[in-house]
Amino acid sequence: MKILGINFGGHDTSASLTINGKLIAACEEERYNKEKHTRAFPELAIKDCLKIGNLKLKDLDIIAFGNDPFLQIKEKYLILALKDNYRIKNIFDDIERIKKLYYTESFLRKKLGFRKKIEFLNHHLCHHASTFFPSGFKKSLIVSYDGMGEVHSALFGLGNGKKINIFHDKNKYPNSLGLIYSAITFFLGWRIFCDEGIIMGLAPYGNSNKKVPGSNVSYINYFRDIIKLDKKDPLKYLINLKWISYHYQKNTWFSEKFFKTFGKPRKAENKITSHHKNIAAALQDRIEEIVISQLKIMKKITKTNYLCISGGVGLNCSLNGKIQSSKLFKKIFIQPASGDAGVSYGACLLAEQKNNKKFKKIPTNDFYKGYMESEKKIKQKLNESGLKFTNYKDEIFKITAELLKKGKIVAWYQDGAEFGPRALGNRSILARPFPESIKDHINKNVKFREYFRPFAPAVMEENLYEFFEINQKSPHMLIACKVKKNKSSLIPAVVHVDNSCRVQSVSKETNYKFWKLLNEFKKITNIPVILNTSFNVKGEPIVNDSEDAIRCYRKYNIDNLVMGTYLVEKL
Repeated sequence: MKILGINFGGHDTSASLTINGKLIAACEEERYNKEKHTRAFPELAIKDCLKIGNLKLKDLDIIAFGNDPFLQIKEKYLILALKDNYRIKNIFDDIERIKKLYYTESFLRKKLGFRKKIEFLNHHLCHHASTFFPSGFKKSLIVSYDGMGEVHSALFGLGNGKKINIFHDKNKYPNSLGLIYSAITFFLGWRIFCDEGIIMGLAPYGNSNKKVPGSNVSYINYFRDIIKLDKKDPLKYLINLKWISYHYQKNTWFSEKFFKTFGKPRKAENKITSHHKNIAAALQDRIEEIVISQLKIMKKITKTNYLCISGGVGLNCSLNGKIQSSKLFKKIFIQPASGDAGVSYGACLLAEQKNNKKFKKIPTNDFYKGYMESEKKIKQKLNESGLKFTNYKDEIFKITAELLKKGKIVAWYQDGAEFGPRALGNRSILARPFPESIKDHINKNVKFREYFRPFAPAVMEENLYEFFEINQKSPHMLIACKVKKNKSSLIPAVVHVDNSCRVQSVSKETNYKFWKLLNEFKKITNIPVILNTSFNVKGEPIVNDSEDAIRCYRKYNIDNLVMGTYLVEKL
């Protein structure tokens, strides 16, 4: 059974291809059209999925769409309008969007010329499928938290065998942990649905227990009033509508009450103050309080020791780290495209489960399923570039490790692109994890990012527990943990201000080339850790093809570029 999954209708549009439940291709449109977090129809991503799978559209059995447009029209517009007269105005304001939702199937058939079955699937159920089915767990609690699907902002279920049973679906717009996180992102001067990760990185610099200037109330207590748990149903969280306005009008996000309490929104060019840091800390702390308190309840309900996390909030590695260190669960699983890009993959799996009686769950940690170039094409593009390059063949790993040891910044381009927002060793910028000043150099001169943004350590899986306080593997760089006290001085460039890091464990089986590079670095430094950040600069998607890689290398302060077995040096 050949299924194409599509995520379209919001940000991070994508396409995925499965054959009999096995992930063959997973491509994000932003990598092709160069518009980060794009909302464009994933035309180029679809094209590449089919190319990777060596298929044509007519070969597909089903197209699975990761949203139910009629559910969205009913729940977000019609039902809310019956409850609140103000929402009637929203119907008129959004009439063109409602029309697009209504004609989604007609649009898809016209755009793609596809005449076979199109499945329209619940957004959050797709999130659930995208994490439970590849997890390898027989039975697991499944949670998805994000901005909003059709109308739900969270969904809680139990995965058992080949089935997903939802036991709680009461968290609905405008009550949304994802949207309140976006609202604070806006208030602090960054871009919504794009820069939420910056707030997560800023939070450890703040103190949520400090008093808000001009009041006797702490930041965290204000946020406990902004985000509450329903007393009758603690699995339901409520956003106090007195503080927000995003449910009534666009581009303001907060009410006058919020602005009177916390002041004017920060402009992007303005200095980041302790006030801004404390707001970020309070938001992060309150989100963690809410989620962990709900997980404790759900563990008792489901009686399972395993947890699958999905949705945009699943990209919050600090939260995931708190869950992991709480020891509530033996293991947690988050697939790397936990946000909306991963909905296309979940749609494939959900459609497969519904339509194939022989459906099998296939555990996977291999999400290097995007664009891939042959060595021949890489060489051709390098020849056209005029850059000086050498083919070192199998010696490339040793030579690259030597460059890293010397303090060189190396762009590393290999095989298929990763699915999701984290560079997992195929589209990466690499450096040695010492001294601490390398972090500042890369932030300021290579990535052009804020000074407080941390970098991830990639570590050989064999040495994970030797260096980090974590009790499970972390292949997708989505679990923050503490560095062991006797190791932090060896790898200071990847240790955040609170002694945490977003670790990536690298195995021979999942990414042999990256593992081999780490192994060569270990041989000459006795340190099995390399600083790993995405091969892009702030505001741009991760590079996709060799032309992207060469352009980025030429333009920015990167010392060397490795593409396949070719080493490029600046003249």
